[in-house]
Amino acid sequence: MSTVAEAPVVNTVPTDQELMDFVVREARLIDQQRFDEWLDMYADDAFYWMPLEWNQTDPRLTCSLMYEDKLLLSIRVERLKGARTFSQKPKSRCHHVLQTPQVDSRDPSTNSYVTWTPMHYVETRLDEQTLYAAWVTHHLGVENGRLKIKLKRVDLINCDAAFGNIQLFM
Repeated sequence: MSTVAEAPVVNTVPTDQELMDFVVREARLIDQQRFDEWLDMYADDAFYWMPLEWNQTDPRLTCSLMYEDKLLLSIRVERLKGARTFSQKPKSRCHHVLQTPQVDSRDPSTNSYVTWTPMHYVETRLDEQTLYAAWVTHHLGVENGRLKIKLKRVDLINCDAAFGNIQLFM
């Protein structure tokens, strides 16, 4: 398996290219099932959010497909790695096809950087393959010289459809 270099150290104010490279690297780590490295991309107080409603504005007052803090994400990672996770025999695999990430906003004074990325995501296990289309918004900040995810929001185009189990991370 090919490797991804360790997360690069960035300036206190990352360039647009560093922000875009970060988004691409995150998708690659998921595709390669390098979940511990992927989880390390998240700030300790980060959230992973997948809204249930179109243009949903609040993850707490409205149901979401997923709204998980770093602790819940780490539990899911451990489950995916577990030898006794029978729903993952054989393991699910995925593939991200990203359009070029766009930098929507940057505010160095508040250490806040936002990217937006249209994508297609395929998840497969055994004979079943499922295609999802989404827009992903990353809210990023620099911590100890490394970019970290503060919030990852995955807006599925058909968010209000009935879904089976989504096993991996989009």
